[in-house]
Amino acid sequence: MQTTHVKRAFKYRFHPTDAQAAELSRTFGCVRKVYNLALAARTEAWTRQERVNYNQTSAMLTAWKKTGELAYLNDVSSVPLQQALRHLQTAFTHFFGKRARYPRFKSRKKSRKSAEYTTSAFRFKDGRLTLAKMAQPLDIVWSRPLPEGASPSTVTVSQDAAGRWFVSLLCEDPYVQPLPATDTAVGVDVGLDHLLTLSTGQKVANPRHERRDRARLAKAQRQLARKARGDGANRRKARQKVAKVYARITDRRRDNLHKLTTRLVRENQTIVIEDLIVRNMVKNGKLARAISDAAWADFRSMLEYKAQWYGRKVIAVDRFFPSSKLCSTCGTLRGKMPLSVREWTCDSCGTTHDRDVNAAKNLLAAGLAVSVCGAGVRPQRSTPGGQSAMKQKPLQREP
Repeated sequence: MQTTHVKRAFKYRFHPTDAQAAELSRTFGCVRKVYNLALAARTEAWTRQERVNYNQTSAMLTAWKKTGELAYLNDVSSVPLQQALRHLQTAFTHFFGKRARYPRFKSRKKSRKSAEYTTSAFRFKDGRLTLAKMAQPLDIVWSRPLPEGASPSTVTVSQDAAGRWFVSLLCEDPYVQPLPATDTAVGVDVGLDHLLTLSTGQKVANPRHERRDRARLAKAQRQLARKARGDGANRRKARQKVAKVYARITDRRRDNLHKLTTRLVRENQTIVIEDLIVRNMVKNGKLARAISDAAWADFRSMLEYKAQWYGRKVIAVDRFFPSSKLCSTCGTLRGKMPLSVREWTCDSCGTTHDRDVNAAKNLLAAGLAVSVCGAGVRPQRSTPGGQSAMKQKPLQREP
């Protein structure tokens, strides 16, 4: 079996000295400034029906550094500034390819604080990482080892809203390789009562991380609301307390999703899910909070890239496929079925179904049909008050 060389980002916490924190904060500010200046220049040119590319913005950066007003850009490493221009170029490429919205300006308070260094701007030797403009290596907490002999090609330093510092090292991981092929396939139905329901009948509980910390979050938010508005130290501390609660929720949620997706990919050759448009579903005011806490989009994203790593297959069945209303035993399609109905009995064959397990079984059958012939599932019988599944929107392949 050949080894697949995959580039992975290994993320670690680190504790900077006061001098390092000050240098990185200056770098974050300069990165944001250069990005916004370049975006403004490209937007202005766009109004004149002109195109400005990366090379032109790079020349602009050289000119900006020579002005008295922006001379402070010379005080930080030039590499993160150039990388900011490359990121802007990528953002415009996605925009023109209709894969993203028009790039937006970075905010000092709301935007992510980060800076990217390439090999010319850092030194990594014997597990010690030293960035440009710094005399001492970073004090990194090595929570897990890097692959043996790995040499980072890119280093990204960031600080989150909770004040924690992180460094991400992009390395080739020679240990990521396709797993031995199996004939196991599973359908996965996501939900709120249970986070996942498998076609095997197994149900995975929804941990509801946000709900468990809701009282702590509400207390921190009340304390923040009492602080005078502005940039005062007390308000900044209160804002950081709120951010720490959110960080705790996010970390626990992602850890749980990583464990679930890794298990599914290791145990199954084919995984069938429903092609949900989560950004539209969160517009439901009553369910938005619960849907966001379940993080269905993150679950799918993790599942897809891990499947690609390990030689597995993820199939997304069209969201209009009536997985809940279709009898997985005889194929009869039932009429309306509100969300309150969690168990139902088929009028044709008399089989009693758990709504979610039945949906997972139907997703599996539909996904395997798509995989084999690239079309919808077999014709289904109509029922009084119902309709044929063949009249539903046809299944679509995963793009």
